This record gives sequence, C-alpha cells and structure tokens, in this order.
Amino acid sequence: MNLNTGFMHFPTAKELYDHIRSISKSEDSEFVVRNFVGVIEDVSVSASTVETTLFPLGALEYYTKKNMGWDYTQEEKETWQLAERGGEQGDYRAGITAKIENVISCLKNEPLSKRATITFPFSGEAAGGTGGSETSDWTKPGINKCCRELHLYLEDGKLKCTAIVRMQNANIFVKNIHFFATLLEHVACELKVPLGEYTHWITNLCYDRNATSC
Repeated sequence: MNLNTGFMHFPTAKELYDHIRSISKSEDSEFVVRNFVGVIEDVSVSASTVETTLFPLGALEYYTKKNMGWDYTQEEKETWQLAERGGEQGDYRAGITAKIENVISCLKNEPLSKRATITFPFSGEAAGGTGGSETSDWTKPGINKCCRELHLYLEDGKLKCTAIVRMQNANIFVKNIHFFATLLEHVACELKVPLGEYTHWITNLCYDRNATSC
C-alpha cells in the first residue's frame, strides 16, 4: 500500500513546478508554505527537463553533471555557475558516486530493502560539511542542504523514490528535479527496471532565495 495516492499528482515536473510557484508567490518575502507533498508520475530525464529563464538547458546540464560527480569543463562553470542558481546548500556531489553505488547494490541484493537511501545533510569537507549529525551547525550553509534524503524502493516492478526536502525555493526546483531524475534514471538502468512515480515532500517552500535562513 502506498498512501501517496492521497497527495496531489502531476503528470511531469513542469506541472508541479508551475503549481509550487503559484502557491508560494507573495509580496511578503518571508511567506512560507509548509509540508507540501506532490507526486510526479513521469520522472524520466526527458520529462523532467524544464527550461526557464534562470535555468536554460546548459545550466541544468551543468549543475546535474556537478552533482552527479561527472566531469564538466571550466568553460561550463564560468558560463553557468551563478549565486542566483543556488550555492553550497544545493551542492550534493560529496561522496555521491559511492552513495549511488550503495543503493544499486542494496536493491540488487535485497529488492525488498527499505535501506536504499541517499542522504545529504552532513557532507564531507568538499561540500562544506565536517561529518555526522553531531557536527550540525545552522550557521553553515554547506551543512544545511536543501534536500535531506532520497529514499529509493522497488514497488510494482518499478523504481520509485520519495525525497525529503528541508527547503525548496520554487524557482530552483527545476535544477533539483533534473538532477534527481538523472540519478534515478541511472539507478533504474543499472537495476534493469522502469521508473515509477516520484514523491516530493517539502517542509519549507518559498518562492525564491530571499527568505531568511533558507
């Protein structure tokens, strides 16, 4: 039984993006929508590539390469890296290759496992972190990642995922979902299973990066 049937469902990332922008837009820069949950039916990379003025295709592909731990050029960095597109809190690359390999191994060896998780809260020094939860420090953006965990699981013969997101800036969602979709498509390919739906749980939803202590 999957109770995400009770949440709002969206065909693709584009519809969810439009919705969270509409409900979070306000003249009050501190306006916050709390505990939003949405389900994306098609989370393939092609369906999750949502170009915007802030994130043209080149920017989406650059940030995804970076977060997947893939090679990118200095030219790409100089062209696409901007503070408005997110900083240390959206840098998920520390240890990402090993984290992805771990979930693949988990679900290959134990398809019923509930331990196929990718966690981001406390990263290594490469991403501004220092270790485990005992080193938590709210003043350091690099430790306080926006996405906290990805929970991957096999259900109905498909790879599905639930993301737990501490803070979602609506305008930056397209960058996040492009990365998550790429990661999930890679894992599904390794497991030789199709992709299922993706559940996006947001504790704090703001329109942009102007709110305090995002």
